[in-house]
Amino acid sequence: MEESSTVPFDEFQCLANFQIPFDLFVSKKHKGLGSPGNLRFTDSAGNLVYMVRKLSHKSADNRPDCTKKLLLDSSGNTLFTINRGKERGGWWGWGGVGVGLMDSVFVFKKGSWQGFRGNDEEKNLIFIVDKTLDELTRTEFKILLLGENNRDSKTELQMKGCPFKRACTIYKDDSIVAETSLMYKLGMGKIFVPRNRFRVTIFPGFDDHCLVASLIVIYFDGRRLWI
Repeated sequence: MEESSTVPFDEFQCLANFQIPFDLFVSKKHKGLGSPGNLRFTDSAGNLVYMVRKLSHKSADNRPDCTKKLLLDSSGNTLFTINRGKERGGWWGWGGVGVGLMDSVFVFKKGSWQGFRGNDEEKNLIFIVDKTLDELTRTEFKILLLGENNRDSKTELQMKGCPFKRACTIYKDDSIVAETSLMYKLGMGKIFVPRNRFRVTIFPGFDDHCLVASLIVIYFDGRRLWI
């Protein structure tokens, strides 16, 4: 079953088709005791919408090097491939965007990510994320969205919050695209809800829900003890 990911990108997918907020519920599924688990996104009825799969390989010193994650739909089809930058190397920065995008092989620094639509890591670069602030109580990211059909069209988003509080807000200019919230803050009474389960609300006007899910995956990347 195809989801919103099949809608043409049209710059940054800021469409007005949805007039009410759309909620996704994020949790982790652990395969066994001690397993770090993988993120899952469900709808309000508990149906699986997206899931995350980690791909790992051995680095030069034979240590596990998990630098790639896949965002899959409920049928296991790859919607986004997310690559995380390594500690070595540098990043060309925002000023280089749009110059030879499809002809260059980028070496990203730690704290940077790139997202490709589907499995194509050569032609379908959709977004670039750079962590601009990393403090105990505050984390901020700058996001550059690239139109699929027009590499010269670019849109910037901001992602800010506190991972420990599961608080994340994605902005375009002064408008909120999406934000997360812990369940107990939403009037659910005294029902116990684990802190590793929270809600993502996507507001009207931004139709690419799987892109938002990919950004949430990046926001909590490496926070295995916090979610």
